[in-house]
Amino acid sequence: MVVIVPRGAYRCGQRRCGSLSCRLMTTPPYQPGYPQGVSDKSKVVAGLLGILLGGLGAGRFYTGHIKIAVLQLVVSLCTLGIGSLWGLIDGILILVNGGVDGQGRPLRD
Repeated sequence: MVVIVPRGAYRCGQRRCGSLSCRLMTTPPYQPGYPQGVSDKSKVVAGLLGILLGGLGAGRFYTGHIKIAVLQLVVSLCTLGIGSLWGLIDGILILVNGGVDGQGRPLRD
């Protein structure tokens, strides 16, 4: 697959270019209000959602892990609610160990 990038779409120091090395060295845009590399999602909210509504995958939906959230929901429905223990344990682990959002950034405290 070939991706055509318009020339000058990336910055390489002070010079605009479209080379491959310039594209590999670019950083994601800065998110105002939060340190770069930290999620805008809260660890406490994700953990409590996981504990209280873990069978519905609410904690994972909140953090952006859509596939895992849907899987938690399906497992809970197929096991008639017993699978909601997965969400409970998941919520406790998020509160204790922290976690990451759907983009791989650590959750804020």
